[in-house]
Amino acid sequence: MSALSFTGVSAAYGARAALSDVTVDFREGAVTGLVGPNGAGKTTLLRVALKLLARASGEVKVFGRPLEAFSRDALARAMAYLPQGAEAHWPVAAQRIVALGRLPHRAPLARISSTDAAAIETALERCDASALAGRRMDELSAGERARVLLARALATGAPVLLVDEPAAHLDPAHQLRLMELLREEARRGTAVIATLHDLALASRFCDALVLLKSGCVAASGAPDEALSDAALADVFGISALRTGKGAAAVVPWRRL
Repeated sequence: MSALSFTGVSAAYGARAALSDVTVDFREGAVTGLVGPNGAGKTTLLRVALKLLARASGEVKVFGRPLEAFSRDALARAMAYLPQGAEAHWPVAAQRIVALGRLPHRAPLARISSTDAAAIETALERCDASALAGRRMDELSAGERARVLLARALATGAPVLLVDEPAAHLDPAHQLRLMELLREEARRGTAVIATLHDLALASRFCDALVLLKSGCVAASGAPDEALSDAALADVFGISALRTGKGAAAVVPWRRL
């Protein structure tokens, strides 16, 4: 089932067009990667889905319902978001930051329930961040903060998870763990949508890819289809190596 769909969507920042006639579906139970050069419209697509940027035209639906039918709180329960470059240097315990992910489920000023506490603990465990729970955010490394902030998004328990460049600031081992985690989330039925610059990670771990160029969909489909030699040459101006069998990875190799 389509969890999030765009039909003929266009959007702009003032006079500058950012998306142009974008039509794409994101499925439940799948990790879909948004790839493309800087300025291609990847983050803009997420911002439109979250009603952070008004679209100029087209329609967005969440589980078949128009985006306009969702209140702010209802949308926060439906879609969890980890923004690009998210930082938190506050003198606050990591566990309290993760608890913010439960706010859409709680009445104002309500105490954390046993359900909330369990969700927070599970999210920390899944992000290999349990040992960080009692530490202050301003004492953590960039990679440690990234894992805590991802745990905050997972704690929401939303059926749609939007993550913008989640692998940034992570060492290779935690990049792999992150992608494994996103796949685990998809196996739970979540629609995971991630912007990625690393084509090797995107091609190996994503079920589908949407390749954007100048605000338009240049290609979409299974990774080997979306990242064809022709598409890589057109959108990125590169050629690539293809490694392995089955879960093959595309490795950028040479500028054209």
